[in-house]
Amino acid sequence: MSRPMGDSHRRFLQSMMSNGIIGASQAKALHKHCCETHGAHYAHDRLDEFIDVINTQLQPMFMNIRKGMSEEDGLQYYALVNMAETDVTRMASDYADNELELFRKTMDLIVDSESGSASSTDILNCADSLQTKKLKKKETEHVLNKFVQDKWLNEKHGEYTLSVRCIIEMEQYMRVIYQDLIKVCHVCHNIALQCQICENPRCGIKMHLPCVARYFKGRSEPHCPACNDFWPHEIPEILRSQSQGSQSLSSSAKENTAPTPSTSTTRRSKRS
Repeated sequence: MSRPMGDSHRRFLQSMMSNGIIGASQAKALHKHCCETHGAHYAHDRLDEFIDVINTQLQPMFMNIRKGMSEEDGLQYYALVNMAETDVTRMASDYADNELELFRKTMDLIVDSESGSASSTDILNCADSLQTKKLKKKETEHVLNKFVQDKWLNEKHGEYTLSVRCIIEMEQYMRVIYQDLIKVCHVCHNIALQCQICENPRCGIKMHLPCVARYFKGRSEPHCPACNDFWPHEIPEILRSQSQGSQSLSSSAKENTAPTPSTSTTRRSKRS
């Protein structure tokens, strides 16, 4: 018999409905806040069990709170996902048809790229060939800003990437539409777009940059975990946002923007 939701679960769910997605550190703080506010038993290591209770009650409504990892900083996030809609149509209530078409074309560019990103120039060029209704440059820039504000895309120095929210919510859609173009990280087994690839043509595994940083930490001779060939790529050092780790919980438990990670790299030369 499933455990019924209490007021602490309802408060947690209400915050998830308001935010759509929150970081793991904020989810932990929210869990504690909800339990203490309503006098419920709190255990710091029982967040996933707490969420499981909510998910059981959400099943008839085809909703689910899912956990995923950011490709940029390796941090965990929790997102409230509508399971009944598995494609871009889940965004239909917030965007016009030509805006949705622009999002699909942006996703195509990102998935097809080697870097897991699309430049603003390439996206603007796509806007000229929309089948629904063409967008002017200013209109396209406005829509892209909205995609970022709504946490569907990330933007850094004119390069756009799929946000962790997008990957969590659109995972099934991406696997069906892009099929062989979608690969998973050898370390964490999640979809890998922003990643490094083994240069051995018989191997070609992918690893997220944060996974590369963790896997090769402290190793002077980095070798592919699958084929053991030398790993010639830059080994990134992920500097986690301090605000993510020390963020205090506001009364509404709202997270307005996802943290922007800082990344530094050191180049390793192949040794003979």
